[in-house]
Amino acid sequence: MKINFDELFTAKRIMFFALFAVLVLIAKQINFSPLLGTENQAFTLFQFFGPIAGSFLGPFIGAGAVLIAQLSEMVLFGKAFDFIALFRLTPMLFAAAYFGLYSKKKFNFTAIIPLLAIIAFVLHPVGQQAWIYSLYWLIPLIAVLFFKNNLFFRSLGATFTAHAIGSIAFLYSIPTTPELWLTLIPIVAVERLAFAIGIGLSFIAFNTVLAKLENYIPSNTLSIDKNYTLGRILNS
Repeated sequence: MKINFDELFTAKRIMFFALFAVLVLIAKQINFSPLLGTENQAFTLFQFFGPIAGSFLGPFIGAGAVLIAQLSEMVLFGKAFDFIALFRLTPMLFAAAYFGLYSKKKFNFTAIIPLLAIIAFVLHPVGQQAWIYSLYWLIPLIAVLFFKNNLFFRSLGATFTAHAIGSIAFLYSIPTTPELWLTLIPIVAVERLAFAIGIGLSFIAFNTVLAKLENYIPSNTLSIDKNYTLGRILNS
């Protein structure tokens, strides 16, 4: 299959990626909440907008942009490239793919990934004793099946897709107890609700800015959803 690089690297896509990469570099230095059970690890402001790249660039190019931006941040700030550090990059990749595929007519296959995470969780000896925690990961599938045109549930599904992958990595790499997972249930609810709201607001902000710039940078390869610009929302 021949790749058309003129269509792949358009002015709008380059502009979006540059803006996105700068925001990633800044956001990943600002902690939002500590990652319980680990030392010197925290959720950052990146959680509030990471998945939206999947909508503007497409699910797979968007996921690639998220990966490149995260790797760039690791290089610039001299972070270690060990297996754990690299694996921690993957949750946001799947969240971006989920967010990008959400409005497509075809079934969002990334909604299956949290279901596989549920299976992996309950197969673990510790996870078996805290199985109720994994029910959070039904949300991405419920969102796809019943809330197809809802930005909030799209954002919620994306952040819980990332949460499912991150939790499984945490469960299988770090010794934990059932009590820890049960304690996390209300904390996860608050954090993921905040992340979903942030993702939705970021999506509106990016759509609004890019729609304003559309006439100055002619190209149709960057997907702008004008239904989610600030002006359209305020006038609806």
